[in-house]
Amino acid sequence: MAMVLRYVNDKGQIIERFVGVQHVTDTTSSALKEAIDEFFSSANLSFSKLRGQGYDGASNMRALVAVAKKNIDVNSFFTTANSLVNVVGASCKRRDALRAQYQEELVRAFEDDCLITGRGLNQERTLKRAGDT
Repeated sequence: MAMVLRYVNDKGQIIERFVGVQHVTDTTSSALKEAIDEFFSSANLSFSKLRGQGYDGASNMRALVAVAKKNIDVNSFFTTANSLVNVVGASCKRRDALRAQYQEELVRAFEDDCLITGRGLNQERTLKRAGDT
């Protein structure tokens, strides 16, 4: 989730600042609210002065999408970009699932006292690159 602050400065100008990216595994409203709350707390910002502006872009993008679908090159680009976003999103979810599974395996191994420790051992597992599979 990208965090952008929009505020009005002393001169009455609207200022937008990108402040960070927060990794979230659960995208329910309560989980997103909790992530935003944690971010504001860690940044020492006042949550009471927060005014939300969230959108999915659906209502204000309909005309643009209709025009883009008529142009073959633009349509092809966005079809490819959409596929790429889906692959990357799925990879992130798989990585989160792998991390959770690996953490459970480490806890079990630690509890069973069969965890070998030392330099370079028990490193985080990663997904193979697309060309490696």
